[in-house]
Parts: sequence; C-alpha cells; structure tokens
Amino acid sequence: MRQLFIPLVTTLCILISACGPEEAVDSNPTTIDTGKTYNWKMVTTWPPGFPVLQEGAERFAQNIKDMSNGRLDIKVYAGGELIPPLQTFDAVSQGTVEMGHGSAYYWAGKVPEAQFFSTVPFGMTARGMNAWLYDGGGLELWREVYKPFHVVPFPLGNTGVQMGGWFNKEINSLDDIKGLKMRIPGLGGKVFAKAGGNPVLLAGSEVYTALERNTIDATEWIGPYHDQRLGLYRAAEHYYYPGWHEPGTVLELTINQRAWDSLPADLQAIVSSAAMAENVRMLSEMEQKNSAALQELKDRPKVKIHRFPDDVLAKLKILTDET
Repeated sequence: MRQLFIPLVTTLCILISACGPEEAVDSNPTTIDTGKTYNWKMVTTWPPGFPVLQEGAERFAQNIKDMSNGRLDIKVYAGGELIPPLQTFDAVSQGTVEMGHGSAYYWAGKVPEAQFFSTVPFGMTARGMNAWLYDGGGLELWREVYKPFHVVPFPLGNTGVQMGGWFNKEINSLDDIKGLKMRIPGLGGKVFAKAGGNPVLLAGSEVYTALERNTIDATEWIGPYHDQRLGLYRAAEHYYYPGWHEPGTVLELTINQRAWDSLPADLQAIVSSAAMAENVRMLSEMEQKNSAALQELKDRPKVKIHRFPDDVLAKLKILTDET
C-alpha cells in the first residue's frame, strides 16, 4: 500500500502547489444572475428509496432548492433509473448528467488513485478522513486527481466504521480466505486477493441474490442497519467484525466541471455548504441506525457474530502494507 500511496501523494503535492484551493474548483465563477434558473440531473449508485444514502442525496438536492429559492433544481435518479449504477462517474465526466453520488472506489478501474479518497484498509475513521479532506489538503488533492476527467468532487456522507462481512463459513485462519469469492470493492479487495481470496464487484441490488444463490461465498455491504434491511442474515449466518477494509468510507458528490463553472458564485457557495451539512447528517444517521440494528442482529437466533482472530487481522495488516 505504501508503494502506491507515497508516490501518489508526493506527485499530487507538487501538482497542487502550483494552485490554491479555489483554483482547483473554479477561479472565475459566473456573475450572479438572480433571475436565471438551473435544472440539473443527479444519478446515484444506490437502489431506489435506499435509506440514508439515497434519501440523503435527495435531501441534499431539496436543501439546495430551498436555499436557492428554486434557482437550482436537481432531479435525483436512483441507480438504474437513468443509467447503470457503476456508470455514474462516466455519466458525470461526459456531461450526460450534472451530478452523481456514490463512492470513489467504484471507479478504481478508471481512476486508481480515487480509492484513497474513499477508504484505506486499517486507515482513518470518518473523523480522520474529514479532517484530512477539509483541513489537511485532501480535498485539493482529490480535485487534482479528478481534474483530467472534468469532475469536481465533494465529500457527501460517510458510512462510519463498517462490519467485516457475512460469510457462509467461519474464518479461523488466513487459509480459510483462500479461494473464497467475496463481494469486496476498492483497496480492501486488492488485499483480499493478496490473501488468496477472489474479490467481486457488485452493485447493491445484486448482493443478496448472489449470496443467497452461492454465486459468492461472502459479502461486505455497509453496516448492520443496511445489512439487516437487505436480509443478508438470511443468506449467511457468520457476521464478522471489525471492518478492517473500510474504517471510514467517504461517499462522494461529483459535479461536471463545465456545469460547476456555469453556476454563479452564490449557487456554488450554496452547493458547498449543503454538501458539508449533508456529509455530517449522513454520518450521524448511520451511527445511530447501525447501533440499534447491531443489537437487533445480536438477538436473532441464527446470526453468529464473531471477531476476526487477531492473527488474521495482523496478517491482513501486513498484506495491506505490501499492497
């Protein structure tokens, strides 16, 4: 992991030193015209009506409409309603839509560096990620990475510390991971592969069916609240913690650069403020709902909650450092 991360940060620090934070977004916002309205589309990676995440994206859009007096009206489409969920980044980059909501590791095949702005195995929690992004230069680096794709990113939510996943068998040693087919994205998936597992990338709408039909042997999803709603406890009985692979997963708002540049300064400020407010709101909601849902899962007779053995976590940490 260090072999990839250190050169990335060094290179980006050199790039970003040439411009201030504002230039990374837009140095010349459009002159304010209070009579002009903007009608935008936003696509997400989440299923229709998906609690917290899809709901949060819709609340964010409504807040912008309210704060702008209707001058910026954003219609939100869930994953699959307008485009396939995992094509969200491309749709924003190409200007097919103005906005997207998802998580940066979904586009790792196109933008490998994006994963570092989502989550890193054994890395920072939500609090640490927010500190880095808002006040440690992380957001400027993120925008420099996305600049060639004509995309402007913002943090918009965080899942908090996740669980380790649902498995159809117990994990007592690293040997139990070998050959295991698991839905696990991002850098966690790379570490899982290095441990001998077979990582699979699936959209949320496909996860339960794949696990229930034994197309995959294990899955991580989000956390107790969403895992329970998806019914994963009916497809696999072994529920592991901690979520070593995702200690604080940042969710992202993406905006097409040309669309962003077209907004006057006051609407840009409204979008930025609404994004920061929703970032905090989503995390708070996740923490509360996950706490209650974990207790409910503990009370389910067929659910077996385990902590990963210390030696398994230690070896995964070593593999993380080597990846």
